[in-house]
Amino acid sequence: MYDFQPMPRSSDSSTAAVKTRKTRSVGRRPKAEGAQETAPVILDAAEKLFSFHGFHGVTVRAVANECGVDSALVHYYFGTKQELFDAVFSRRAALINRDRMDAMARYEEEFGPHMTVEGVTAAFLMPLLDRVRHNDPAWKNYFALIGLVNSSRGWGADTMTNHFDPVVKRFIALLQRVLPHAGLDDLFYSYHFLTGALTLTLSDTVRLDRLSEGRCSSSNMDELAPRMVEYAAAGFRAVCKPKV
Repeated sequence: MYDFQPMPRSSDSSTAAVKTRKTRSVGRRPKAEGAQETAPVILDAAEKLFSFHGFHGVTVRAVANECGVDSALVHYYFGTKQELFDAVFSRRAALINRDRMDAMARYEEEFGPHMTVEGVTAAFLMPLLDRVRHNDPAWKNYFALIGLVNSSRGWGADTMTNHFDPVVKRFIALLQRVLPHAGLDDLFYSYHFLTGALTLTLSDTVRLDRLSEGRCSSSNMDELAPRMVEYAAAGFRAVCKPKV
C-alpha cells in the first residue's frame, strides 16, 4: 500500500517564494542588486545562521556579513529580524506543505477504503525524507532550523502552529479514517511522539552515528525512511488500539 520511491515535488525555486519589501526606502541600492538576485542570497545566509544559532543568537548585521551586503539592504528587503526569520521559515514551509498535501491526496484517491496506517504515514513523511536524500546543504540548514524551532518554547510553538497545523490535521483526519476506533487524544499524543523523532532525524545531528559506532547513519535515508514509517505506524496502532 505504500513505497519509498521519491515522490513528485513541486518547483522549489527559491526566488519563486521570495516576497520583498519594495515600499521601504533605506539608502541607495547598487543597480546590480535587484530583488531577484539579492533577496534569496540574504535568505540563504539567514537560514544558515538561524539553523546553527537559533533566532536569538543571530543579528541582522551577522546575516549581512555572512552574505557580504550592507545591513541596510537586509532591512530594506525584510524589515526587522523577526520579519526576516518569518521569511526564511515560510519560504520552504510552503513547498513542503504543498508536497505533503499532494502526496496525501494522491494516496487517498488511489486507495480510498483500502488505505493503511503505513500508507498514510508514508504519504505524510516521505516528501520530507525524500528531500534529505538529495543532500542539498540549503535544505539541510532548513531542516536543522525546524528541529530547533520545534523544541523551543513560546515563539517556537507559535511558528510551528502558523506554518504546519493544517498539514498535521489533514494527516490526523486520514488516520481517523484508517483507525475509526482511535480516540482523538491518542492520535495527537502519537503524533507528538512522531514529530520529535522526525525533526531529530531531519536535523542530522550525527548522534546516531556515534552511538552505534558507525553501524548506522543519521543521513542514510534509504535505511531510515522505511524504518521510520514502520515504527510510527506500529506506534499509532499500539496507542490507538480499541479500549477494553
